[in-house]
Amino acid sequence: MREFPKRIKELREEVGLSINKLSKKIGIPFTTLLRLEKGETDIKGDQLIILSKYFKVTTDYLLGLED
Repeated sequence: MREFPKRIKELREEVGLSINKLSKKIGIPFTTLLRLEKGETDIKGDQLIILSKYFKVTTDYLLGLED
């Protein structure tokens, strides 16, 4: 899952959101998003789906399984 932290950060920055603002919009705690972006923790299935839907990308894209 090395691609995941990079892709989440890129997508977040593309829409111009801070981690804090994204956290408030999608309901995932700030510290969790921060740790996910830093690659310090693995993503849970429900969080993956929330992020996928918010950014309108596939879960495979977020996980680095497709481009």
